[in-house]
Amino acid sequence: MEERPHSTSEWAEVKGSSVHGRGMFAVKDIPEGESIIEYLGERIDKEESDRRGNALFDESQTTGGAQVYLFTLDDNWDLDGNFDWNTARLVNHSCDPNCEAQIDDDLRIWLVAVKDIPESNELSFNYGFGLDDYEKHPCRCGTKRCIGYIISDDYRSELKRILKKKRVKEEKKAAKERARLKKNKKK
Repeated sequence: MEERPHSTSEWAEVKGSSVHGRGMFAVKDIPEGESIIEYLGERIDKEESDRRGNALFDESQTTGGAQVYLFTLDDNWDLDGNFDWNTARLVNHSCDPNCEAQIDDDLRIWLVAVKDIPESNELSFNYGFGLDDYEKHPCRCGTKRCIGYIISDDYRSELKRILKKKRVKEEKKAAKERARLKKNKKK
């Protein structure tokens, strides 16, 4: 795919982010409902999307990195936004986002404000990952609503149950170890 000029927005700019490397920040107050920036990329079919996604997964196993910028458009098409000129790819995840991705009738993706966003606030949206590999996607958003992992709201309750069960199991294991150590100390 040919090189393009970087996408821009009259509403936001790229700056360093405490959440993850770089992010996009409001340069002025953004009203709820405003389309802020288009998420650009290459439209690809599902087979190519799977191929690219698997290649990125394989790369992550070797390097520990590999950001995935694949968006589902519909049953036939995805959008690969992994291009330097797609500035919108720098909008970070949040468990309490101020934006959402909306797909229009032409299968174009826009990041839209879901609430008023004050000037200088970082833009964010929920990446909506599934449960399968939640442990591979820790969340650093730091909001009060943060569950610790990048996950779709559809799975929040289920993940809370999984994490509670895991915590209880770890607490039981730690209690057994303390009892064992205490018993050995008495000998």
